[in-house]
Amino acid sequence: MTQSSSVRAPASLSCFDLGEQMLSVDEARTALATLVETPVGSERIALTRAHGRRLADAIHAPINVPQNTNAAMDGVALAWENAEQTYWALSGTVFAGECFDDRVPAGRCVTITTGAPLPAGTDTVIMREQLEEHDDHVIINAPERVKRGQNVRQAGEDIREGAMALTAGTRLDAARLGLLASLGYAEVSVYCRPQVAVFSTGNEVTAPGESLPAAGIYDTNRFTLTGLLQEHGAEVIDLGILPDDADAIREALAHSAETSDLVLTSGGVSVGQADFTRDALQALGQLAFWRVAIRPGRPLACGQLGKRRTPLVGLPGNPVAVMVTFLQFVVPLLQRLEHQPVASPRRLTAVTDEPLSSRLNRCDFIRGVYQSDAAGQLHVRSTGAQGSGILTSMAAANCLIELPDERAGAAPGETVTIQPLDSVNR
Repeated sequence: MTQSSSVRAPASLSCFDLGEQMLSVDEARTALATLVETPVGSERIALTRAHGRRLADAIHAPINVPQNTNAAMDGVALAWENAEQTYWALSGTVFAGECFDDRVPAGRCVTITTGAPLPAGTDTVIMREQLEEHDDHVIINAPERVKRGQNVRQAGEDIREGAMALTAGTRLDAARLGLLASLGYAEVSVYCRPQVAVFSTGNEVTAPGESLPAAGIYDTNRFTLTGLLQEHGAEVIDLGILPDDADAIREALAHSAETSDLVLTSGGVSVGQADFTRDALQALGQLAFWRVAIRPGRPLACGQLGKRRTPLVGLPGNPVAVMVTFLQFVVPLLQRLEHQPVASPRRLTAVTDEPLSSRLNRCDFIRGVYQSDAAGQLHVRSTGAQGSGILTSMAAANCLIELPDERAGAAPGETVTIQPLDSVNR
């Protein structure tokens, strides 16, 4: 196996200590995390507004869930005495939301509805479909099928009082919101959404909806970045399109450095004749430029702006490269801002159905489509042409095929690593 030629940088180095080294994807991901010096604060909000937010505090169950041992279905609750008993006299009825005050004598039963607390003395529920019901008694059909304790939900079966329900840092999805509601929480303490400033630059950049000049291009990256940021729990500060004007760019950056937690740019940091963004960034803070062994997305800039040392990441300009580098490098920064450890993307293993080309000493991310066959094995294929400006390849993809720097492609039938695109980091 050929080893990568990239220099293995110690994890303790800041992003400003790496100079002109060629960095691996993992090295760049780790070093970028050092940009975040001040994570976001927390706030208490209504549960109705908490979807997608991260918990700032651990949640412990204040009650048993369910609170009472209860019936799992409609039928009768038996005060068990004899496994062969078929005739059961009725002692009353209990509905969901009510409690039965008296103890049920052994050998008798009560009519019960789903969710109703089991009366004292009862421990087994028989579904209505297995009964012959009469005014003052029921007959159990096929008593040999009755098992003591059946069709009963025990108090605390879901979660017991005092137990850890959710850890701090948990992203609140639909299921977790339901869990919090089942525990009676109307409000929760969550981390504030990271405020991320995004802008586009260039006299050629045109807003969608406007007439496209002969030499113009529509503003793409600002919209893909906005969508990605919102999918990962951030709040976007949209600075719009900035002209090729040094003063305008410097003023916008200075303001965003004071009002945001992170600044994202795409393109515009090369040594070009009309490149004002790079000069403005260097005037307002500390800037570093990296070479990362990745395709698409090799050039990368990073730094800190203003007195607050607000993190900045300058992504490549090509639309696909913007999305790929965001997922590899910006997502970990958002994790750090929300007090989380830097985590690698979620990965699965799939069999490639076609030859995949790569190059040693560079990590290739190929846009792909994966699916499961009848036996449950994941298979993957590319979306076709892989140019870094072909945004349709990203729109068609449900994963990135990751070919690491020590691998020179893959033949059909070989296993490869994929990063699914249909899940937010949790």
